[in-house]
Amino acid sequence: MKVEAFAAPSARSALQPWSYDPAPLGPEDIEIRISHCGICHSDIHLIDDDWKVSRYPLVPGHEIVGHVASVGPAVRHLRIGDRVGVGWLRGACLNCEACRRGEENLCPNGQATCVGAHGGFAQRIRVDGRFAFPIPTALKSENAAPLLCGGITVYAPLVNFEVRPSHRVGVIGIGGLGHLALQFAAKWGCEVTAFSSSKNKESEARRFGASHFINSSDAHQVARAKSSLDFIISTVHVDLDWVAYMNCLRPNGTLCFVGVPTKPISVPAFQLIGGQKSIVGSSTGGRPRIAEMLEFAARHGIEAQTEVIPLSDVNQAVDRVRSNQARYRMVLEMPK
Repeated sequence: MKVEAFAAPSARSALQPWSYDPAPLGPEDIEIRISHCGICHSDIHLIDDDWKVSRYPLVPGHEIVGHVASVGPAVRHLRIGDRVGVGWLRGACLNCEACRRGEENLCPNGQATCVGAHGGFAQRIRVDGRFAFPIPTALKSENAAPLLCGGITVYAPLVNFEVRPSHRVGVIGIGGLGHLALQFAAKWGCEVTAFSSSKNKESEARRFGASHFINSSDAHQVARAKSSLDFIISTVHVDLDWVAYMNCLRPNGTLCFVGVPTKPISVPAFQLIGGQKSIVGSSTGGRPRIAEMLEFAARHGIEAQTEVIPLSDVNQAVDRVRSNQARYRMVLEMPK
């Protein structure tokens, strides 16, 4: 049976209805009947071929929630009807050093869900069942979908870089990633400061867990935060005065990038040496971390704020994400 989907026929083109024959179901594979799929900014990069890795027709989508429709003979941990989620990875070698540590996101042979394969802007998908995660009952499907990429992207740094409840955490950019970072950091027990150039987001930032709000377009406000933070997560894709944000860090503080600025990051070495400060990056998370993140979100009521749009209106939703008009995550709902 063909899979009905929406695909980009070429770079920067509108998505069109398209169908394809799925690969045979392998021993460890499952087929998921998709109910919801989030739209991540990475999907826009793939549609537009910004990373020069796209193959067309391209079916985007890697924030997938649905129900198991069929399972391969070796699948033991999932049953037909289970509600599951799939994120950026649909498979990995499971044998390399990174995989053995549970960091499949760092596997050199990792298989991305919609790079070289067809993703979740579709009614069904087949993936390695070991990369499908049961969704806790407390999470609604439309709010859980963005957690499979956006959520783990901002959760993993808290664990990997040993952020403690006593720490003061800053979040740069209150958008699709930032509004989740505020929630996770606040529920982690941290005192959280939101940096945003949109002054009208202050009330929402505080609702998401921020104790303080700084208008990042006001250099004086940023300067007043000098030496006040232990850890800063940057979720933005624009170039900022990174020296100013390094000044906001306390000794031994860390500036962590999960968003990708358009230009190389430039910071004088003395900024790092003088206060023993660090600049790091973080990339999603492995299977143990994703499962942990979903349980943490369910326990603490963390969810993505979403706008749900039917799959038939996918181009409208993609345009809202491309123009940064989503508030805060766009999620496609599949036809019943």
